[in-house]
Amino acid sequence: LFLQSAVPIIPSYLYSLDQSTNQSTDLVLKDRPESQEAPPATFQTIVSLYDHTVKSVGSNATGRPADLVPDTQPPQNSSACPEATSLLTNENVKVGMMFASKATVQLITNPFIGPLTNRVGYQLPIFVGFCIMFSSTILFAFSSSYALLFVARSLQGVGSSCSSVAGMGMVASVYTDDEERGHAIGIALGGLALGVLVGPPFGSVMYEYVGKTAPFLILAFLALFDGGSRTLLYPPPPTKVEPESQKGTSLLTLLKDPYILIAAGAICFGNMAIAMMEPTLPIWMMETMCARKWQLGVAFLPASISYLIGTYIFGSLAHRMGRWLCALIGITLVGVSVICVPFATSIYGLILPNFGVGFAIGMVDSSMMPIMGYLVDLRHVSVYGSVYAIADVAFCMGFALGPSIGGSIAEAIGFPWVMAIIGVVDILFAPLCFFLRNPPGQEEKIAILMDSNCSMKTRSYSTQDTFYQRDSMDQEADGF
Repeated sequence: LFLQSAVPIIPSYLYSLDQSTNQSTDLVLKDRPESQEAPPATFQTIVSLYDHTVKSVGSNATGRPADLVPDTQPPQNSSACPEATSLLTNENVKVGMMFASKATVQLITNPFIGPLTNRVGYQLPIFVGFCIMFSSTILFAFSSSYALLFVARSLQGVGSSCSSVAGMGMVASVYTDDEERGHAIGIALGGLALGVLVGPPFGSVMYEYVGKTAPFLILAFLALFDGGSRTLLYPPPPTKVEPESQKGTSLLTLLKDPYILIAAGAICFGNMAIAMMEPTLPIWMMETMCARKWQLGVAFLPASISYLIGTYIFGSLAHRMGRWLCALIGITLVGVSVICVPFATSIYGLILPNFGVGFAIGMVDSSMMPIMGYLVDLRHVSVYGSVYAIADVAFCMGFALGPSIGGSIAEAIGFPWVMAIIGVVDILFAPLCFFLRNPPGQEEKIAILMDSNCSMKTRSYSTQDTFYQRDSMDQEADGF
């Protein structure tokens, strides 16, 4: 909720700041002595590209600008829309860099948070994360410059790193059964989806009718309330989520595991699509649809609703149909959906492709997050802080590269090409998920999983191979 509320606010707010700065600069230039040579009765018209109001600027004989006089008549044609203007086009890069700053900082922080949770447990990083989110939200509320907004967005990366890595690690350590873990992570992702669902509409409507400060103050109060309730009301954490008694596999070793890299790649490329849309779609809507402020956030509502549906359904269903197959279908659907986005001619035309994007990403996240924990159980030491740090790094890479690259491409060749490129990349990556169908594991790890009933049966990946591995171990035992 904290992160997504800023999505519809930042593009419009930065555009308004830059537009005001440019108009002020124009008025200062008109007030210079050189402008005295202008005819005594010259008038110019300034069209506000976003609010669609027309202002007349007059100059008297002394060269002083007259007061700005608002014209209540609306533009007579669609040329008043901010289409193909250099000022609006340049916003793609600035907004993209700001959105990418959060993910970039989170990307840098994750390798430290993962091992830290193995030493101190999960509760403390989660609490610290909410404290940082509270501070960044307050800074967002009262910032009125690009630099301060950039710092606030970057601080969100630190807070999100603490909360997400520790949260996913806690869920994986408590729910050791593969099916139960998938269901629990699906519920956790449903909470994330609920924030994504409420955030953009909440931010855009509040910004339209109340202003920029109010929505962030409300979010800061919610963060304070959540952190206080955790401290005062929650019972002590269970022993399962205390600092781990065994040393986990090193981060570098996990990064060398090709199966973990494929799962991380699925998370990265699946989320990169929505990451590219966040900064560029509102600006494209302003250019082509003359969208109002509240519409910029409501456009993401279908994706948020479908993400919530997708994570809830496939949190359990992916275990039965095979998580690799669920991810393969999901990434392919992401690619097809984003390619269809630029064909929309109105905000209503965005409903179906955005719904497809959110639903597909829900399929990917709800299948790949559990499989990261399963791969550690099968191939490494069952300590989850580092592997979910890798999962969060993959998520952050999508949200770091997506806005920065997407904003630059949108400025150079246009929004439709941005969607086409990421769509093709997702479709080409999807077949790699087939390798997750039956990942090999260490024999002693397989035996431990069977004895503790944690494998719950790896029929999700290959029932026949599970029986084959069990028969092989029985034959070896008979031989001994």
